Amino acid sequence: MRIVGGIMLGLVVVAVVGLAPARSVADEQDNTFAETKQQRDARMAWWREARFGMFIHFGLYSNPAGEWKGNTNHAEWIRHTARIPIEEYDKFVEQFNPVKFDADAWAQLAKEAGMKYVVITSKHHDGFCLFDSEYTDYDVMSAPFKRDIMKELSDACRRHGLKICWYHSIMDWHHPDYLPRRGWEAQQRPAAGADFDGFVEHLRNQVTELLTNYGEIGVMWFDGQWEGTWTHEYGQPLYDLCRGLQPNVIVNDRVDKGRKGHSGVVGSEYAGDFGTPEQHIPPTGLPGVDWETCMTMNRHWGYNRHDKDFKSNEDLIRKLVDIASKNGNFLLNVGPTAEGLIPEESVVRLREMGRWMKVNGESIYGTVASPFPNLSWGRCTTKYVGDDTKLYLHVFEWPADGKLVVPGLGNDTQRAYLLAQPQDALAAKRSEGDVRIPVPTRAPDEICSVVVLEIAGRPVVYQLPVIEAAADILVRPLEIKLSTTSDVLEIHYTLDGSEPTADSPEYDRPLTVADTTVIKARSYHGGKPVSGVTEAKFTKVTPVPATEVNGLVTGLNCEMFAGDWDELPDFDALQPSRTETVADIGLHAERGAEYLGRRISGYIMIPHDDVYTFALTSDDGSRLTIGNTVVVDNDGLHGTQEKRGVIALAAGAHPIKVEYFNKTGGASLNLKLAPTGRALEPVRASALKHQK
Repeated sequence: MRIVGGIMLGLVVVAVVGLAPARSVADEQDNTFAETKQQRDARMAWWREARFGMFIHFGLYSNPAGEWKGNTNHAEWIRHTARIPIEEYDKFVEQFNPVKFDADAWAQLAKEAGMKYVVITSKHHDGFCLFDSEYTDYDVMSAPFKRDIMKELSDACRRHGLKICWYHSIMDWHHPDYLPRRGWEAQQRPAAGADFDGFVEHLRNQVTELLTNYGEIGVMWFDGQWEGTWTHEYGQPLYDLCRGLQPNVIVNDRVDKGRKGHSGVVGSEYAGDFGTPEQHIPPTGLPGVDWETCMTMNRHWGYNRHDKDFKSNEDLIRKLVDIASKNGNFLLNVGPTAEGLIPEESVVRLREMGRWMKVNGESIYGTVASPFPNLSWGRCTTKYVGDDTKLYLHVFEWPADGKLVVPGLGNDTQRAYLLAQPQDALAAKRSEGDVRIPVPTRAPDEICSVVVLEIAGRPVVYQLPVIEAAADILVRPLEIKLSTTSDVLEIHYTLDGSEPTADSPEYDRPLTVADTTVIKARSYHGGKPVSGVTEAKFTKVTPVPATEVNGLVTGLNCEMFAGDWDELPDFDALQPSRTETVADIGLHAERGAEYLGRRISGYIMIPHDDVYTFALTSDDGSRLTIGNTVVVDNDGLHGTQEKRGVIALAAGAHPIKVEYFNKTGGASLNLKLAPTGRALEPVRASALKHQK
């Protein structure tokens, strides 16, 4: 829990998030490819410098152009969304002949847009490969085109100074050994006899081809890892295979099971070098972690001729700026036509982005995050020059009074100028803790003008202190940390609810409170207050008493239900299809099942009085109840998603109930917990009981 200005937030903007070196998702892993910080920084350097890349979704699904039997809302998932039998879908192979494909034209367009790397679908979920593979005939060499698209594009990218990268789907709807089958095709393609380990060997063989036959590859971008059959025990070795074949290759988080839903990275115990939020920009980025937002230009990844809902030039440029200001990369998608042409709407927008980048690319490439928590007029990116700093002020809303105000900046200014007109200095001046920059009446660029402000030293931003603790309730002594965005700022605090002054204690180490306490804190610079007061209350509570119950044995009761729901049903009103005892809260035989409901109940043994955090992860909806208290409500249709809740519990047995349902697609369910100050761990089976 973090508190800023008295408000508890799940995530807060931490100014200078870009100043701390980004860590790998795999930082804390014990794996073959452990690196020093310097080694990882060297491997990630080009990617962090690039900031902007092109995503390309191209394959058999480009042929129907999003339409099937009158429905026009399909794209790269068309085999699943239109429920096309495999023998019928395979007919697209005979039609795949993108005669207008020009690898140099694609690479040149990416370069014109200011992009530095290209990620293309070597194989999407349908299993069709755009490269010449010796491990399958379901590839481009069996189509009329008979040209290795990956070879041509990798060569073209290198000619144009771009890094070539592969998207490769783990999920495979064509391979006979891939499991699970789609729910709707279970009768058409029975799973009996399928050997998932055989599929994994096939996958590894094709990854070996991609990292052996095409020269240096920048990124291996995996996808389709969310289904229950793919586990960490497969993900970590696949990551190791990639790094073994090409030690400098960068591998995304979807190689393993660390990604939760579309949000990005969760958990450093999994393999992967960067997080992959999809179709959105995290409000505060992913502080301390390398990350990349992938996003469509319209509503689909693959080509859909009917989809004209394209984002505007303004929206795309400002999204690029927003992402860079939060220390992320932007992977922007195009979906070529069946002929091999990038749609004209995409071409126009990419060239407009390139026009802007030609003038302002310096403010994107090689920058790190903004030191400001928010700016009313736009965004900021940061670049270090020796001991000093350049702040790139991206102005979306040009000031009507001709004065750009940079709030709460404590550094001495050296020079200010428009990036479009670097020869003309602007007279920046400090005023009451702010910096004011006079600017022309008219913005040089209506979408986003960039003002460069050069300052002495690293940014010092006056901001409210952050108060951080595991929870806002306590049973035992609780550790509390205070922080600011700059080492030169001091924090003075009080523990009795009074207003902090320069004479109040100065924070220099974590605080421990053992009773109900109100903490107030304020930032100071040079002995003067430079922020408002942050306030937080931590309340000592009596833990929920344990239940006296006899005759408990290991395991939980599990009732299973069949049904089609969009939210958790009232299981009391339904008849279970079967009932059994399970060892823990998770999915095992049913981990890939669709239209499934579960109600798992029993008791959880709590070792000592404390405040406990529970994390419930599911795909789709779930709910955790302990005693009569709903601790986590993770209900609804969604991908794999984790939600957390906190409750104070006394030592002993407590009634526990987890309700869960899955509709279609991936399926997952697990529960973790942690006492105050400890890392989350899976709930041990030995702590779960039921009455015999």
